[in-house]
Amino acid sequence: MIPFVTELFDQLIADLEIRYQPLTVVDLTRYKKRFPKESRLRADLERFLIAYSGETSAKMQCLLLADMLLGIRLHMTDSIPPRARMAGLDLSLTLEGAFLKTAPGWQPRSLQDQFEKVRCLNQVAAATGFLELWEWELLAENLRIDTSLEISLAEFRAYTRQAQAAVEWGTGMVRATYGEVVRRYTEFEPLANGFPDDVVRSSVLLPLGQEVSALASHYAETAGLANEVMGIAGANSLRGLNPGYAMGELVVVENQAHDVKVSADKIYVFQHPPADLKPVAGIATVSEGNLVSHVQLLARNLGIPNAVLGARDLQDLKAFQGQIVFYAVSNTGTVILKPAAEMTSEEAGLFAQKGRSEEKIRVPIEEMDLTVQAVLDLRSLRASHSGIWCGPKAANLGELKHLFPEHVVEGLVLPFGLFRIHMDQQMPGTGGSYWEFLTAIFRRAENMRRGDAQDEQIEKMILSDLGVLRGAIKVMPFLPGLEEYIRRQFLAVLGAPMGQVPVFVRSDTNMEDLKDFTGAGLNLTLFNVLEEEKIMQGIRDVWASPYSERSYRWRQRYLLDPENVYPSILIIPSVDAERSGVMITKGVTTGREDQVTVAFSRGVGGAVDGQSAESWLIDPDARCHLLAPARETTFTAILRSGGTLKAQTGLSDRLLSPEDLLALQEMAGSMRSRFNASGPLDIELGIRENKIWLFQVRPFVENKKAAASAYLLSISPEPDMERLIPFAEPKQNDD
Repeated sequence: MIPFVTELFDQLIADLEIRYQPLTVVDLTRYKKRFPKESRLRADLERFLIAYSGETSAKMQCLLLADMLLGIRLHMTDSIPPRARMAGLDLSLTLEGAFLKTAPGWQPRSLQDQFEKVRCLNQVAAATGFLELWEWELLAENLRIDTSLEISLAEFRAYTRQAQAAVEWGTGMVRATYGEVVRRYTEFEPLANGFPDDVVRSSVLLPLGQEVSALASHYAETAGLANEVMGIAGANSLRGLNPGYAMGELVVVENQAHDVKVSADKIYVFQHPPADLKPVAGIATVSEGNLVSHVQLLARNLGIPNAVLGARDLQDLKAFQGQIVFYAVSNTGTVILKPAAEMTSEEAGLFAQKGRSEEKIRVPIEEMDLTVQAVLDLRSLRASHSGIWCGPKAANLGELKHLFPEHVVEGLVLPFGLFRIHMDQQMPGTGGSYWEFLTAIFRRAENMRRGDAQDEQIEKMILSDLGVLRGAIKVMPFLPGLEEYIRRQFLAVLGAPMGQVPVFVRSDTNMEDLKDFTGAGLNLTLFNVLEEEKIMQGIRDVWASPYSERSYRWRQRYLLDPENVYPSILIIPSVDAERSGVMITKGVTTGREDQVTVAFSRGVGGAVDGQSAESWLIDPDARCHLLAPARETTFTAILRSGGTLKAQTGLSDRLLSPEDLLALQEMAGSMRSRFNASGPLDIELGIRENKIWLFQVRPFVENKKAAASAYLLSISPEPDMERLIPFAEPKQNDD
């Protein structure tokens, strides 16, 4: 064997032997010589050796190891030679192995001790790369240990929820780091899909998850709450997101979900839900993405139960694949998942003879003014034009342009009337117009329904014919003179000829942002289109998008007259946002009207498509709580030449600074006071060079029926959060 290779092999064997043997001071002393004498790493190691050498308590050993591990990560960026950096990595691996062997010996003797162990495990997670350092700084403050003999149940809950969130952050880091590589390898080697789980199980995340699960069970028992999930032990680690209840077949999707065909009467467990998810009966996800993505908003709006669970829970649930189950998520996050055969009479009654027609709504078309057929300047619109000339997206943005002119771009709007006169043209290959073809589809559906045809057969016919209509609209001829008219308006309003200003072409229908239905993200938005030909084709494509399968399925769930969907179109210049996302003028996780929830990603189109976005909850006094850090290593950037690209990014820096969060809170306050709305707002926005740009505002719609369900309230009674519980062990009497 080559001498150099032999030396490397011997070094590897030696390092492995040290990592998996009991740690001794003699083993560690050899590292000290590899650090410069003046380095902080060497000084830290010397102090650690002195403290660790005489310590026999597993708890104290764990605390010392955690401090040393974090010190290594903090000082790895110091100006030290490459050889010393390698020594730091070697030392970190050795200490990590020692910690994993020692941690099981620390058996908490009190709730305070349990809190302290959870904090210690999170510190090691930060030290070994599963949390970023800035995340640990915030987490450490939230996981500080009280010295009181008693704490309130509210404090217990807050600590438990923060610890549960931290586990999700850590497992999210694994997915972010290895996800793309695993996806690539899984295409030809399915076993590669298990690699992220192997990483988790071989790291500090495994004992952290176990300890947090035990903490959650302790809290649930103390508070008199408990999840019930197919008899699985430790199910109190599940956390409800959206309240609701459902019954259907349980489907566990372990691998990538983008090509999975879903059914509206089934309950799905995903690793990560697809951004273009079609309607389902219920959802549970290992990765929640973020609370304000379009999928989450639709689920919340329609009362679809949704919960987040751990990777181990997903594996446990695979055993129940294909069973018919009852699934409920309460208003405060309690989760019930059990065989339908075990439902109580009250639970079974939830599905008996539901008045489906009474639960649906009609699209308001009475006030529509289809005589307005001009290409409108965004400045001429106000919120009062919503549902009359155009959809709420354009109308509300026109209102924002009036209220906040420096924060909103210029824009053009193609109203409902312009769409309708094009739909009145002769449709090739038929005996009538495009509109007549559309209305005939739903007449046939009604006749089939009266003839006792099966719902599946009716839906198949509708989707097939809508596909024909959609294809026809995409090649529909424009009325004479329209293209030249659009060119003139483009130049007059946007200040440059078409082809020189990249724009977003956005669908804006009359079925969005209704009182009881949001319609978020159902129709087409074209990003950063520059060429005139693509803009013109984009208009046709957006007109056609309400007739896609996904759009129809979601609105059919809620609307009595889905044929009465009219798209208007909003054309606005692209803003090359450095960061973009969503702001809700309400605490989504708490229900408090005086809080603000924000979720941001890098680049454009952030947070709406289910990205693992950086999410914050902002209190009225400007205190900010990190709900989740970003876990996306790519983002969408726009090009001056038109189009988009996927760019790479790291996760070491936070996206929103304290100053950003304060500015967003102030903007939310201004929106509340100046925008005429009766409830919370859902705002899409971006930040470029520290300036906030407003792209869209709509009502934040929640499912009132789910929120007020007597059954859901009954499975999650609110305990007395002021009740005091024992925290620290009483001191032993010296006598």
